[in-house]
Amino acid sequence: MAADVAQETFDVVVVGGGGAGLAAAIEARTAGRSVALLEKNPALGGSTAWSIGSITATGTPHQRRHGIEDNPHDHWADMPFFAEPGLAARDNDALRRILCDEVPDAVRWLMSLGVRFHGPMPEPPHRRPRMHNVLPNSRSYIFHLERRARRIGVDIRLGLRARELLSEGGRVVAVECAQGGARRRFTARGGIILAAGDFTNGAELKARYMGAQAAKVEAVNPTATGDGHLLALPLGARILNGDLALGPEVRFIAPAHETLVRRLPPWRLLANVMRWSLDHMPAAILRPFMMGFLTTALAPSPALFAAGARLINRRGERFCDELDRPAHALPDQPEKLAYILLDGRIARQFSAWPNFVSTAPGIAYAYIGDYRRNRREVYRQAATPEALARALGMDPAALRRALGAVTERRGADHAPPPLGEAPFIALGPVRAVFVHNEGGLAVDREHRVLDGADRPIPGLYAAGATGQGGLLLKGHGHHLAWAFVSGRRAGRLAAAACGS
Repeated sequence: MAADVAQETFDVVVVGGGGAGLAAAIEARTAGRSVALLEKNPALGGSTAWSIGSITATGTPHQRRHGIEDNPHDHWADMPFFAEPGLAARDNDALRRILCDEVPDAVRWLMSLGVRFHGPMPEPPHRRPRMHNVLPNSRSYIFHLERRARRIGVDIRLGLRARELLSEGGRVVAVECAQGGARRRFTARGGIILAAGDFTNGAELKARYMGAQAAKVEAVNPTATGDGHLLALPLGARILNGDLALGPEVRFIAPAHETLVRRLPPWRLLANVMRWSLDHMPAAILRPFMMGFLTTALAPSPALFAAGARLINRRGERFCDELDRPAHALPDQPEKLAYILLDGRIARQFSAWPNFVSTAPGIAYAYIGDYRRNRREVYRQAATPEALARALGMDPAALRRALGAVTERRGADHAPPPLGEAPFIALGPVRAVFVHNEGGLAVDREHRVLDGADRPIPGLYAAGATGQGGLLLKGHGHHLAWAFVSGRRAGRLAAAACGS
């Protein structure tokens, strides 16, 4: 062994410090094992901290408080209805059963740590309201999980990027990491758990499973580079459903400064006050507060484009058919940015229900006026196309051409009219992003990573998006549900392996 490699030994080593990794580390440590948690970033959080924060579950105190009778079996039966036609056959029914059976306990466990929720909210085709929204924001998960992990003695190491898994006698025994110019090796007696998130910002894996154009699209979480997948593939592991993702989709750029809701500290008392307010305060009072969240970096409704809104690039040029996967074309534009161009007719149409600009299910809807008030940096309005072009630094002739009739792929009878009614409005910039992807390592019911012959790779586990195992997690709240359920289970099982 090289003398320049520092070595440490633990019972369980967890790679990744998001929701799944923290859940795994806490459960393994609670079982009495020594645990190291390795995170490449300077702080914990992963995609959990970037998420909206909803978790979908049945049998919760929130459902009972609202008189909702529900059960895991109905949840299991409803989930396939979220999948696009033809995809249900690619689901992992066994892992879906585990998810639905165990997420009620995961919610209770999170609450015992101090996490608080509002809900449940309806989300068809769920037959019952099941979506629970975390308060005050998704950082609450990381705050409470990290605090618990440190209190019980999980050894958390930040700024350590896992580079290679090492095997002895056919068993994975260690992970080698890089920290600056130094190398560190962490040996695990019971097992190594990969919980490093998805590969939405991993160009190599996106190109392999989704194609070259998708590889150009960035992710909501810029550090979701598929590190766990890349560690396991050289050992014979394989990825299931690597071609499936939420995205690419068009989204508004995030504000330069975090909104009030994102800045709120995840204190239990504050969360309880927020929950009471959401349950009891009039919607008219709550709505301005919620708009600060709702107009941040969500996706504009496709109905905007169906009504005739145009996508234009930094030069004022319309560059795609807005109804034909516009997010795929956007990365080829200058700076990978665009604007949504509309006129007075569309602005009036999207000023009230049922025509909204963006929404977060179960929270509220945002209209043109909300963006004008809450996101002034992404709202430009002018009396003429030429004035709007000057305000945006665009070619007036190009922008005026973009206002013209749209006929391609729609036919003259279905084409929206030209944009010619003042005022003229540009929303943006917008960009194309991946939110999350479904491609995870193949795992069995014990979260052991499987090789090409469906045999467990000894000593190697995976949880969360890294260990999604072919499970389809469409609909809000299922990715976080799987993160906590699979993370807890993998932690307990790796801990138990220390005695085998």
